[in-house]
Amino acid sequence: MLTPLFSFRARKGANAQLSVLTFHRAPPVFDAIMPGEPDASRFDRWVKRWSGWFNFLPLTEAVVHLRDGTLPARAACLTFDDGYADNREIAAPILKKLGIPATFFVATDFLDGGMMFNDRVVEALRGAKGAALDLTSLGFGVWPTTTPHSRARSIDGVLKQVKYLPYAEREVATMAVARIAEVELHPHPMMTVAQVRELADMGFEIGAHTMSHPILRALPDDQARAEIVGSRARLQEITGQKIKMFAYPNGKPNEDYDLRHVAMVREAGFLGAVATIAGAGRRGDDLFQIPRFTPWHGDSWKSAVQFLRNYSVPNQALKP
Repeated sequence: MLTPLFSFRARKGANAQLSVLTFHRAPPVFDAIMPGEPDASRFDRWVKRWSGWFNFLPLTEAVVHLRDGTLPARAACLTFDDGYADNREIAAPILKKLGIPATFFVATDFLDGGMMFNDRVVEALRGAKGAALDLTSLGFGVWPTTTPHSRARSIDGVLKQVKYLPYAEREVATMAVARIAEVELHPHPMMTVAQVRELADMGFEIGAHTMSHPILRALPDDQARAEIVGSRARLQEITGQKIKMFAYPNGKPNEDYDLRHVAMVREAGFLGAVATIAGAGRRGDDLFQIPRFTPWHGDSWKSAVQFLRNYSVPNQALKP
């Protein structure tokens, strides 16, 4: 049992720390093209195991405790990003069965039939025929497609090249990737408005994740502010609830967001925000840059080591 490894982290109150775990998808069965995304059976097993390691709290509640110095020992939160339909169809029933709270951060422009740029690349490489996909006409090179493993690596390679393109260019480029692959896109992976509402009615927290999932640093300030404020307004309209938490798209400080955007989120009326930063939250940290990480190794000892190391990682949030 790995649970005793966490016993020395049984500090609570002002000395407690908050671990925030993040996911994107939970496919019903293993998908070799996306091996890092836990399927239903793995997700169920992982969360069961983690419930013995952590005390899971709703994110908003945890942030209030973090601010006030009243966190329980081994406090943790589960979050999902973007708004995939399998969050409602697969993850939510598992979490509800186990009594584990979670927050689902939704990019509102993709509801009811939208498709994110990264999913165009995923489906293009999934369906591409032949031994390689030649994207040299786009300046992206040639990518092997002989095995699921090579396709997964090729997806990562192409995404690295398109992720930081200006939004309009990114849309055009990823549509072109699918066209060259001769793959017909079926924009089905995202939730409907009704599914977001169902999550809220099930007692799960809904958080804002901008409207179109842009890189905020790549936008003029007025557009960045509109993305932040607009997503919150739309989700409050959908759920009938106050949206209190925000997640920066991609989430890396000084790469995807900077202090301008931290100020925008604060001014928009959110209680706090999560970033993609290693470590655990401590009392006195900036509540608008709470560390968050992906547990790549599931319920293995490697994840236990990752969790434990996070407790000692220095604060990496941006400073004024």
